[in-house]
Amino acid sequence: MTRRATWWQDRTAYQIYPRSFADANGDGVGDIPGIIGRLDHLADLGIGLIWLSPVYRSPMADNGYDISDYQDIAPEYGTLADFDRLVAEAARRDIGIIMDLVVNHSSDRHPWFLEARRDRASPFHDFYYWRDPAPDGGPPDDRHAYFGGPVWTFVPEVGRYVFNLFSPQQPDLNWQNPALRQAVYDMMRWWLDRGVRGFRMDVIDLIGKDIDRDLITEGPYLHGFLQEMHREVLAGRDVVTVGESWNVTKETALLYCGRDRKELDMVFQFQHIVAGWDSVHGKWLPHPLDLVAFKKVWTDWQEALEVDGWNSLFLNNHDLPRSVSRYGDAGQWRERSAKALATAVHLMRGTPFVFQGEEIGMTNAGFSDITHYRDIELINMHREMLSQGLPEHQFLEGAGITARDNARTPMQWDASPGAGFTTGEPWIAINPNSARINVAAQRDDSNSVLAHYRHLIALRKQHEVIVQGRFVPWLEDHPQIWAYTREWDNQRLSVLCNISSEPAHADVPHGLASSGTGLICTAKPRRSVPAGPIALEPWEAVVVLGELG
Repeated sequence: MTRRATWWQDRTAYQIYPRSFADANGDGVGDIPGIIGRLDHLADLGIGLIWLSPVYRSPMADNGYDISDYQDIAPEYGTLADFDRLVAEAARRDIGIIMDLVVNHSSDRHPWFLEARRDRASPFHDFYYWRDPAPDGGPPDDRHAYFGGPVWTFVPEVGRYVFNLFSPQQPDLNWQNPALRQAVYDMMRWWLDRGVRGFRMDVIDLIGKDIDRDLITEGPYLHGFLQEMHREVLAGRDVVTVGESWNVTKETALLYCGRDRKELDMVFQFQHIVAGWDSVHGKWLPHPLDLVAFKKVWTDWQEALEVDGWNSLFLNNHDLPRSVSRYGDAGQWRERSAKALATAVHLMRGTPFVFQGEEIGMTNAGFSDITHYRDIELINMHREMLSQGLPEHQFLEGAGITARDNARTPMQWDASPGAGFTTGEPWIAINPNSARINVAAQRDDSNSVLAHYRHLIALRKQHEVIVQGRFVPWLEDHPQIWAYTREWDNQRLSVLCNISSEPAHADVPHGLASSGTGLICTAKPRRSVPAGPIALEPWEAVVVLGELG
């Protein structure tokens, strides 16, 4: 049997949002010592990789995605010595650390920008994009930033506007400047030499832009820069790289992660996420899940990267709502829907990414007032959407479903007042359901969501069909059932999940049928998926491993 080509393909990754994971010193903010103290939880879960959201020094305008020193740790998170200890303790548990590489922009407090804004003649001035005012003294054009407001911020010291795609606190780095690129590559090598096993690259598709022609996403210089990065930093190192792109398509994905491209190992794509957004108001006016359309996106990506490429598999991260609230049933069927969604995603071809708290079925925050939120994007967009005529109650309803802070409430470790996250006042409110939904309550429960995730992660290591098997979709037009098979070395893995709170019925075609070992049966024991009629209970997940025939 052919074995996997790389060390990370049978591993499951886990994203830690440091601010909300574990607070060791009681100041209400998560930190690196807190993470170290919880590594055994991840080892028990079976995690092989940690994607660590930014822990660099930062003013925290965007919770660390505005970096003021790429080679130091934010004091609220700890020290470089703490970080080195984290890498060592994770490695001792066979867990690799993936750093979050945020190099489309820096903080406006970074020494590069402080020098750049001081003098047009500074060598750092060209580390950013500057343009002179329009004839009337205003900004060069009327483009808008992703977090609301204009993309241009006036800097009086140099009498010019600087370009910022996200917020004025996050000026974009000018990747056209070779000196900037070399500074980034030096920094990446420095972290790799400290023992990190790779990078998750934040909005990496934006670094190749041509701002004067308004070619921003997947711009004309992108792949040249990524190929240079690979040559300068990544070549010859046994690491893993994941590029985030909200704009990559199945047609362009292989430009990043095709085996002969020498750029990245995989990409985070979001077409399955935006499929449920409103065409005008985006995620602030989300639509109910259309399972047929949702499944098609996943199938398209499985097929696009089947031969040459590798998928990232996820429903949750720090920018997205909790999947059990967005796609599942956070009420009566919370546990079973969390299991069904996880089963459908984890058993595809690719690397699953678990976001902290997903493994216990954490739900959305339940915030009902704008003052409960902390996210810079939401606060800015609240003002902008209301100015566009969206009623506030509709905005808040949408935010309650899709806002980023839904995923950023503290990790729920136990039923104590601080949820085991902190002994102090948390930086953002703890979900009131933490007394009921927490790690301690599920750790020894064989029927818990946590036990189900533990089982899914173990299956990936035990069965090569899950890692390498061919993906075949079935029942593609069924509005309730998500079904597919994986085929490898005379084995067939049959996966059927009812993604609804009502019973589901279908006729199982011969190619989906299987008999042998029931690997997952969340409602009742099943050893087979026979051809012909089948009835699935609400949110029932069934996985059977048999032989091809």
